[in-house]
Amino acid sequence: MNETSNFKVKTDHHIAWLTLNRPEKRNTMGLAFFEEIGELFDGFDRDPDIRVVVIKAEGKSFSAGTDLEEAAKLLGQGSADGRESMRNKILELQQGFTKIERCRKPVIAAIHSHCIGGGVDMICACDIRMATADAIFSIRETRMGIIADLGTLQRLPHIIGQGWFRELALTGRDFTAQEALQMGLVTRICDDPSTLYEEAEKLASQIAACPPLTVQGTKETLIFNRDNGIEAGLHYVAQKNAAALPSEDLFEAVSAFMEKREPVFKGR
Repeated sequence: MNETSNFKVKTDHHIAWLTLNRPEKRNTMGLAFFEEIGELFDGFDRDPDIRVVVIKAEGKSFSAGTDLEEAAKLLGQGSADGRESMRNKILELQQGFTKIERCRKPVIAAIHSHCIGGGVDMICACDIRMATADAIFSIRETRMGIIADLGTLQRLPHIIGQGWFRELALTGRDFTAQEALQMGLVTRICDDPSTLYEEAEKLASQIAACPPLTVQGTKETLIFNRDNGIEAGLHYVAQKNAAALPSEDLFEAVSAFMEKREPVFKGR
């Protein structure tokens, strides 16, 4: 198991378990958090043995959001250069979560208890989200005099639609796991963290059992479609398949079907 100041990483059966590991601070996100998470996802993307990433957390909360004490260091004194420095720093921090989104390996967020502010920014960059029944979410920045600036306002509308999104973004109110399920933010609710992680592992294993290059190409196509529209997306996927097929994994899928056995995909 690898460990940084904010995370623990364990890899098993093509699944990377990324654990937020700052429980004494309710897994709040300091400046080092964003640098470390970007580096970790660069590594996950490059590692051919990793096919899925699951994000979970130690302690009482999944994440209480941005570390406000550290965030205060970004505030300038009102000078033009201070404001420009702050703008550049925000852009830099955004890259940490963008690397989650752009990682070719699917990412599952397994959320327990509180997921507040920056925690919502992070899970919006994931592909699939599931939660415990006691989970509480909030775009808390609105109530703190801050415009959420790490991805929630850009990504969440595509996940839950404009109606729910505007209510939550404009009020900053807390909302429950049941509401999150109703609006489509999470796909399933589990009774407790132990069950949550079991379900996350089952889902990750299903994904990992598929041809990895096909899964990665599907994720890339989904993001391209969202950002560029249907017509461009159709051309993109045509080019994707023309470049990828035929593949060894395709022949393995056909052989396994004919031989009535489980396929073994190698990403070739």
